[in-house]
Amino acid sequence: MGKQLSTKEWQEKRDKYVVKGVSNGNRAIAVEGKGATLYDIEGKKFIDFGAAIGTINVGHSHPKVVAAIQKQAEKVIHPGFNVIMYPSYIEICEKLCEVTPGDFAKKAILLNSGAEAVENAVKIARKYTKRQGVVTFTRGFHGRTLMTMTMTSKVKPYKLGFGPFAPEVYQAPYPYMYRKPEGMTDEQYEADVIAQFDQFFVATVAPETVACIVMEPIQGEGGFVIPPKSFVKHVREFCTKHGILMVADEIQTGFARTGKLFAMEHFEIAADLMTASKSIAGGMPLSAVIGKAEIMDTADPGELGGTYCGNPLACEAALAVLEVIEEEQLCERAQWIGEVLESQVKEWQEKYNCFGEFRRLGAMCAVEIVTDQTSKTPNKDLTTKIAKAANEAGLLLLTAGLDGNIIRFLSPLVITDEELSEGLAILENVLSDCQISTKQFV
Repeated sequence: MGKQLSTKEWQEKRDKYVVKGVSNGNRAIAVEGKGATLYDIEGKKFIDFGAAIGTINVGHSHPKVVAAIQKQAEKVIHPGFNVIMYPSYIEICEKLCEVTPGDFAKKAILLNSGAEAVENAVKIARKYTKRQGVVTFTRGFHGRTLMTMTMTSKVKPYKLGFGPFAPEVYQAPYPYMYRKPEGMTDEQYEADVIAQFDQFFVATVAPETVACIVMEPIQGEGGFVIPPKSFVKHVREFCTKHGILMVADEIQTGFARTGKLFAMEHFEIAADLMTASKSIAGGMPLSAVIGKAEIMDTADPGELGGTYCGNPLACEAALAVLEVIEEEQLCERAQWIGEVLESQVKEWQEKYNCFGEFRRLGAMCAVEIVTDQTSKTPNKDLTTKIAKAANEAGLLLLTAGLDGNIIRFLSPLVITDEELSEGLAILENVLSDCQISTKQFV
């Protein structure tokens, strides 16, 4: 095998052969991972508060997932479902139809990535409604392909220079309770945003031309912004009234992350179509669109699908993931993780004036880093500094938000008490160091 390369040598190879357009939050070289802990080639330990951007809810290399992949790999790796069928594709579709919100007959299609799932949800919606318009929301993120990049709100780094964009895509207002106008009560602000949403369909696009409204029940890249239940219910009612399909983008919120299997359960409504990916298969590439059977069956044979869609290794991994979530009670665990994080951040809010709002559903948690708690001015520089220092200290930590000032917590849901405590201790030390060097804290 030759001599083992050092981290520096791997980094030099990365810079020489891998495009710079792919970002790296941490430039260590991972070689092993279990649960919520990773090790690099130098033997350095990292507590993982990123989980591959919410992909590893059941942890790195969960034994049950590994066994499922190994067993399937010995049989057949990929015959292509559109060439010849195999059980696991059908089984995972059945499971997804059973566990997703909605008391109606459902069907599902398997794909490779979150963006591909969103693209296909749009295709299905357009085919069913015979309309072209697609509505998403300010701060929304749906992917990096042409259609999903167009649907995404954040210009840098996702859109700048990559146009022209797909036509007939519009972005509606989405509530942001932390940044409501001064002097407004929560109730007044909710009513105001709902009024803005309705006016959007007068001033910007006619509802009778819209095929679907694609909504993250909690915005991911947008900063883990949680909408009030009244707004989500209004969107559902508006869709029903105008014959528009409601699409719930549960790619980051799904599979126990929010303390329920899917975030839409918190809002007590069901979308017509739902997209899922990330933690669906424990790190294997897989995604899905699940929805009302009569809508899903609009497309004719050959109009949907792809070469690698529903690979048997990924399907078997997904079946194992659903078993792990149930057996290890990860919905309940997510709620506990969120409570621990909330308790710790409340202490930091008391101690540090740069800690703004903390928000969460289950273990989908984030905190705003601001110049001070009164002005709430986003502090991107300090956020970047904290995340960089945390990564250097052995804690994988991610940022988010249009202004880049939000630290998000996305640890695997199987994280042990010890791993969680160790990760928070690392962050505590980082904050102490930043306090001395930046003088941003009071």
